[in-house]
Amino acid sequence: MKAAPTRARTTSRDVPDKPFAWTFTTPLYVGSSLNPINSSIIATALVPMATDLHVPVGSTAVLVSSLYLASAVAQPTAGKLAEVLGPRRIFLYGIVLVLLGGLVGGLGQNLAMLTVARVLIGIGTSAAFPCAMVMIRRRAQEAGADAPPGGVLGGIAMAGMATVAVGPPIGGLLVGSAGWRWAFLINIPVTAIAMAMAVRGLPRDAVPDREHHTFRKVAAQIDLLGILGFAVSMSALVIFLMGLPDVGWAALAVLVLTGVPTVVWELRKTAPFFDFRGLAANGALARTYLRQALTLLGVYSVMYGMTQWMEAAHGISTVEAGLLLQPMGAVSALLSRPLASRNLVRGPLIVSAVTMLLGSAGVMLLTSHGPAIAIVLVSLVFGVTSATTTVGNQTALYLAAPPDQIGTASGLFRTFGYLGTITSAVIGSIVFRHGASDHGLHSLGLVLVAAGLAVLLLTVLDRRLMYRNTSRRPDTSGHLGTSENPTEEHSA
Repeated sequence: MKAAPTRARTTSRDVPDKPFAWTFTTPLYVGSSLNPINSSIIATALVPMATDLHVPVGSTAVLVSSLYLASAVAQPTAGKLAEVLGPRRIFLYGIVLVLLGGLVGGLGQNLAMLTVARVLIGIGTSAAFPCAMVMIRRRAQEAGADAPPGGVLGGIAMAGMATVAVGPPIGGLLVGSAGWRWAFLINIPVTAIAMAMAVRGLPRDAVPDREHHTFRKVAAQIDLLGILGFAVSMSALVIFLMGLPDVGWAALAVLVLTGVPTVVWELRKTAPFFDFRGLAANGALARTYLRQALTLLGVYSVMYGMTQWMEAAHGISTVEAGLLLQPMGAVSALLSRPLASRNLVRGPLIVSAVTMLLGSAGVMLLTSHGPAIAIVLVSLVFGVTSATTTVGNQTALYLAAPPDQIGTASGLFRTFGYLGTITSAVIGSIVFRHGASDHGLHSLGLVLVAAGLAVLLLTVLDRRLMYRNTSRRPDTSGHLGTSENPTEEHSA
């Protein structure tokens, strides 16, 4: 039987008159910003690190990939742990790991220590989003709310987008004035603030029953073998993708040798970590994952690929390139909250697909002799894409995921996003393998047009997106029911 998730006791303190007061939401926003800001702030520190540690500049790329890899594996794992052990508890453990990673990185004397620090930060920051989604969903249920709390979901989205936008400028300021170690040490004051707010504002988890929370029983509840199999398989997949276009046969072999037994194990489990049967039955959730992966592939291809092209082919400095792409992050942050507060899904997702197509076509028209304003326009268009896809898919996730599996589902949502991001880097390395030229950029645009068409089809042909159905409840098996039963048509 499926293990019942640990739930907080409902008290007057836990469910106040204003269930989503700032004391509850602010620590969730701060926690959710830790992963994107650590993903972006490191960019300005890679060269100074290499110089100070006397290593090749290219070797510091492991600090970027290690966080992505750790996050891709840890996001759904943290969500599962939150469902079983309590979201507040896992949220706080995650903050402690980020604090530890900041200390290890700030005091690190070699690349190995910095890599360990980035892994700790990746694992720790991965707890925030799935735990936040579990707490938001439970708080909404306890407050008797049928509709998604759009303003809160918008705040979560805005926290991530805003920190991605301000991460490079903050990193440049810190590294330039205080040294590269502050790319790690900045986590110490931020986690201290997040910890204080979380301890005070987040509802306590239920006191664990020692009889039912032994290691063996918890391992069975969270499907520890499934988690380990997923972790090894996902790590092998990410390493394989990052190695393309060169084929990493060792990573491919590990992927097959661990992936196949893991799938067989998960299909036989009554309450698996990765519910393949449930995901196959819940097409709305599967399509949400695919849309998120494909759209982020486009957004990050532009963010990273156009930056390489601007510097190499257009002769634009690093600072100028960052400024030309700044509108993308600014527009994303500004649009996310007002869009999310309306609880729209289909309309924003259609806008996301259309703007991705327009922006991709714009990429194909850029030339190294063209005006800078053309780059800014493409950046603005993809800013709209970023905001609408995050808001639309995040609300779709909230509606489609079974309530008792919202943590794992939210983690997998982020994992698919990471796969899209990593694939964008792979595509960039392939199209620019002979140098960041106009031809390579136009090839990248062509790939993005194909991805945009796929996103558009996944949206307009999805009948479930045509209706707002906030009153649906999961069936007795714990999965979202398959009946349509629309209650209100979405406005675009």
